[in-house]
Amino acid sequence: MNIVLLSGGSGKRMWPLSNDIRSKQFIKLFKNEAGEYESMVQRVYRQIRDVDKDANITIATSKTQVSAIHNQLGEQVSVCVEPTRRDTFPAIVLAAAYLNDELGVGRDESVVVCPVDPYVDNSYYQAVAKMGEIAAKGDKNLTLMGIEPTYPSEKYGYIIPENKETISDVSEFKEKPDVETASEYIKEGALWNGGVFAFKLSYILDKAHSLLDFSDYRDLYSRYDKCEKISFDYAVVEKEDSIQVLRYAGEWKDVGTWNMMAEVMADEIKGKAITDDTTSGTNVVNELDIPILVMGAHNMVIAASGDGILIADKEQSSYMKPYVEKISTDVRFAEKSWGSYTVMDAGDGYLNVKAVLNPGNRMTYHSHDFRDEVWTILKGRGKAIIDGMEQVVNPGDVVTMAAGCKHTIIAETELTILEAQLGYEITVSDKKKFELPNE
Repeated sequence: MNIVLLSGGSGKRMWPLSNDIRSKQFIKLFKNEAGEYESMVQRVYRQIRDVDKDANITIATSKTQVSAIHNQLGEQVSVCVEPTRRDTFPAIVLAAAYLNDELGVGRDESVVVCPVDPYVDNSYYQAVAKMGEIAAKGDKNLTLMGIEPTYPSEKYGYIIPENKETISDVSEFKEKPDVETASEYIKEGALWNGGVFAFKLSYILDKAHSLLDFSDYRDLYSRYDKCEKISFDYAVVEKEDSIQVLRYAGEWKDVGTWNMMAEVMADEIKGKAITDDTTSGTNVVNELDIPILVMGAHNMVIAASGDGILIADKEQSSYMKPYVEKISTDVRFAEKSWGSYTVMDAGDGYLNVKAVLNPGNRMTYHSHDFRDEVWTILKGRGKAIIDGMEQVVNPGDVVTMAAGCKHTIIAETELTILEAQLGYEITVSDKKKFELPNE
């Protein structure tokens, strides 16, 4: 099957572990069969492969998430990058054009679009595969997934099917209601709109060309910032007459907030933390290298990272977004395609970073105009390239790069570096990239 995973998110509802670079789907709070921690995107990718090992998976995402995706899924994963955020309709159109023009997916092939962040079992992706098969038949233009509700929720839109069969035509759609109205919808057999869409590629491309002015993928990419911000539901789904819904009754949880994440995360405590015997129903996630002691806490979530510390009642944690928006700090942790970096300390004219490179990986070959840098090798073995000159590096070695000097470092083993950035204009924009010599 051809499947597009929509990977977005601004990182507000899972603060302080999530931020503008590391959205909730990259936080490692689950475990795989080997007992190793994995993130939501790793779990979803693995589940799809379990159901269909030959599935063609493309992740539609923003520029800020590309490094984390490659870090967690490998360099070979197919990624369609949005040059700027423009909601789900432009994102799905861009991905459809990418499949057709860049990957050679035929117009008659079916495509299923899914969010990257539900907590589900494999039956969900079996249903996704079935949606692809249904769409390939072409009986209807659009096939949706409807989740059988487990309670009257105000958070989801509702699909009203014409009957209670596994596959049914859609009677109408309902906006997010209040609890009382949601209860009435459920009595009528309504389903939660799971945000999963299946269609023939030709359908969405033809629809896109009727609504947007572009010739192909690269043309659309170049003018993407001119696209209207509009959801796929508003632009397409709610205006489509030839539409059906597949009923799904398996496990499905939207883990967009801490109180929902606490229900499914692998361990109640991750990181250095101790709780006393009077503590109950409390989850602790500590990414700091200092211990947390919790006493007498009930039904709380405590999360600590370099970006901040959260102490919240689980239910109240669902309402944290407007408060997090008032907190203005620079991102202090990010996953890169080559590894990760953590900001250790910052002040006037300096920034200290700990960088960890995975074996066989390297930073880009780059320079800075307004700052000097000093690398101190703490652990591992590698090779630094400074203005084309190669130098083997081992623990204790110090490498200095003046402003304007081209440099990179290659990890032979896992390589840990303390990087001191020195200058009065230390910004992410002060970076020029180059091709490595002999590449």
